[in-house]
Amino acid sequence: MGFHKSTVFASFFFLTSFAQTILIAVLPLEALRLMGSAREVSLVYFAVGLMGFTGRLAVPLLTHAMGRFGVFAMGAGVLCLSAALLAGETRPGLVLGLGLNVFALACFEIVLNLYVLDQIARPELARFEAKRIFAAAAPYTLGPWLGVYLQQNLAPWVPFALAGAAALIFLAYFRASRLGAAEASYPGMRRRLNPALYLYRFFAQPRLRLAWILAAGRTAWWGMFQIYAPIFAVKSGLGDQVGGAIVSIGLGWMWSVPFWGWVGRRFGLRRLLMLGYGATGLVTLAAALLMGTSLVGAAVLVVSALAAETLDGAGNTLYLRAVHPHERAEMTAVFITYRDFAQLAPPALFAALLAVFELPAVFIAGGTMMLGMAALTRYIPRRL
Repeated sequence: MGFHKSTVFASFFFLTSFAQTILIAVLPLEALRLMGSAREVSLVYFAVGLMGFTGRLAVPLLTHAMGRFGVFAMGAGVLCLSAALLAGETRPGLVLGLGLNVFALACFEIVLNLYVLDQIARPELARFEAKRIFAAAAPYTLGPWLGVYLQQNLAPWVPFALAGAAALIFLAYFRASRLGAAEASYPGMRRRLNPALYLYRFFAQPRLRLAWILAAGRTAWWGMFQIYAPIFAVKSGLGDQVGGAIVSIGLGWMWSVPFWGWVGRRFGLRRLLMLGYGATGLVTLAAALLMGTSLVGAAVLVVSALAAETLDGAGNTLYLRAVHPHERAEMTAVFITYRDFAQLAPPALFAALLAVFELPAVFIAGGTMMLGMAALTRYIPRRL
């Protein structure tokens, strides 16, 4: 893969990341304002997870019916509709808009991953994963705080308009790049897709199953951080913009991804992931215990994000190294459901916890989960 093509792919991930991150801190704060409590916010995200899971499984069918660019175009349109609903500041608009937002981002992510798998050799996947995450570092660093700032100081609808604009720019840029002019096909690819069959096929493969579980755990932790860190800031009196800043600083550790990618290549992904999950679990537990002092709790939350960022040095390399070429569309659609599980199961658990306990219980559960993920890393092949 040439330098130019690699750079173009990285810029695609930059644009889709901006469309996502400009709303990362805005959405939980908007949900808290409209719903009134952290428990109600958890229930909203649980409903959105159900919608997202169904939508992601439909993407491979849509890819075969509409073509990859057709799915991109639909994703851009759906994201603009989502932004309009969310800007309306109503409870029904919040739930439907969040669900459509998840589906639109799934359209972008699944199809972009298919192009990456088509055009990058397996030995280069780990290096490109680090480059991809590094390309997204700027929007992940600036976006969460910027979205809250613009909403409070310019107009409530501005971050939603920017998200829609980023999606449209991505669509136009991809079309102009002509990278999708020839879509790959494989002799063994099935013409008729049965979602139940490729779900079974995916989870019957131990390496794919392990990659899915570890990715789900990592994403669930980040989802917890992105939703409940801003809520913690508001509840503790630090304010909305501080909540956005906590998320921005925490996600800003993405700039360290090239270093962690090098560590993974030098010492092995198995060791990197074992250390990353374990450290994240311990620091998250410490943050929960220190939340009685708001500034100290916020600072330790930021440190826990640094520990979690080490995991992005590996990215989704475990999956990319394990998937067979002739099953890429189907298996990628199933693999990406780790995001929906991360949006579905944890909010349900957190809603139950918040019915009895205070907000720190959410972070205790998140830290414990990451320690469990650290235990699972011993099943990663030693050669990785």
